[in-house]
Amino acid sequence: MANPTHADVTPHNILLIKLRHHGDMLLTTPVINALRQRYPQANIDVLLYKETRPMLEAHPAIRQLHVIDRKWKQEGSWRKLRHERDLLAAVRAAHYDIVINLADQWRSALITLASGAPLRIGFAFNKRNNAFWRLCHNRLVPTSNHNQLHTVEQNMSALTPLGISPQGARASMHYSAVDGQKVDALLAEQRVDAAFIVFQPTSRWNFKCWEEEKVAATIDQLAQANRKVVLTAAPDKHEMAMIARIQSLCTTPHLVSLAGQLTLPQLAALIDRARLFIGVDSAPMHMAAALDTPCIALFGPTKLQFWRPWGENNRVIWAGDYGLLPNPDSIDTNTRERYLSAIPVDDVVEAARNFLHD
Repeated sequence: MANPTHADVTPHNILLIKLRHHGDMLLTTPVINALRQRYPQANIDVLLYKETRPMLEAHPAIRQLHVIDRKWKQEGSWRKLRHERDLLAAVRAAHYDIVINLADQWRSALITLASGAPLRIGFAFNKRNNAFWRLCHNRLVPTSNHNQLHTVEQNMSALTPLGISPQGARASMHYSAVDGQKVDALLAEQRVDAAFIVFQPTSRWNFKCWEEEKVAATIDQLAQANRKVVLTAAPDKHEMAMIARIQSLCTTPHLVSLAGQLTLPQLAALIDRARLFIGVDSAPMHMAAALDTPCIALFGPTKLQFWRPWGENNRVIWAGDYGLLPNPDSIDTNTRERYLSAIPVDDVVEAARNFLHD
């Protein structure tokens, strides 16, 4: 690698860094897929938060996942320091030719610098406009147009120094054969035929959710004997209570709940087998889009430009088309307000029937 900033480099080992939530990790897969296409012989590793591993652990292009466990800080200063030291040692031992830091944390910049990689790419974030950030990265990619780009396009712009175009960026979600078999067994047990709908009405943020009454009314209109609706949710107390309320409001007998029973890769296997996915702005929605399962995404005061489902087989129903919404930057994430309430049941049902060709 005589010229580490040239587009014609031939790297052996590449590290991608992203320290965010589950959906963010899925939206790094276009970068991973583009790197695999350009450098088919290279080893590609990813550094991420431990809890987001399920989003990438079955990706066939990834050799190794380095993890940061946010619980390290609960173990005391010395043990946390030992974990950090071991992580840095593992990164250095991998002899990366290229490190691509998609994150904005100082920690990610330090790891990028400590890697010793000849080419260290990062973003020129306004809030990181200082000498140390520039020391950590020897190629900084402008972010001046990021507010006009989808998150996938923002991530893909980090590949500009490698001469890799963002055109045709493709997200992907992977799961193991074992997870697929587990889901098939659950569906057989619940007597769910092939033409089912997955409905994920929950989010860890209440303001992203539609009312239970409207979810139930939608399910009652779409569920049929030969097309059951399968409810899903995280095994979270708040989300499970919401699912229980939806079940109590539904009159159809053609409703099945697998809420709280699936890992994220198993949920991916379920969504992959579905005729249609309906859900709110959440990681499962991004999974449906990545799996190319027809997807209806219900959005409230979220930045659509950044977070709409990525792909062609999707329909966004935005509460802002039916009434005024607050600025996404002004939202108190702990509010109990349901900003999706303006979305009418009939429009969701009609969109679903268009996908289902009813």
